Amino acid sequence: MARVKGGFVRARRRKRILKLAKGYFGSKHRLFKTAKEQVNKSLLYAYRDRRQRKRDFRKLWIVRINAAARLNGLSYSKFMFGLKQAGVEVNRKVLADLAVNDIGSFNSLADVAKQKLNA
Repeated sequence: MARVKGGFVRARRRKRILKLAKGYFGSKHRLFKTAKEQVNKSLLYAYRDRRQRKRDFRKLWIVRINAAARLNGLSYSKFMFGLKQAGVEVNRKVLADLAVNDIGSFNSLADVAKQKLNA
């Protein structure tokens, strides 16, 4: 049986990996073996962090809502509970945006939450 050296297929595979490794530091963008290891790791990080990003944004929104709620004399949990009791269905992303950009609207929502909590 004849020996197969790989040729075109091998070159294409290496070229694809080295293209993905463009911009990496040192041998990670030059040598095939280290580039392949780093590309695999990078793809795993990308997959993981697409999910992590959603968690990070939710945390950020909660921090912003909490800060604005405390300016109105409420904790985050009491504020959210008051809104739920009042039947206000506004998600955390929008609440955080209101807390940063339109504090008047946020204050009115805080008043609604306070009224429901006191009732």
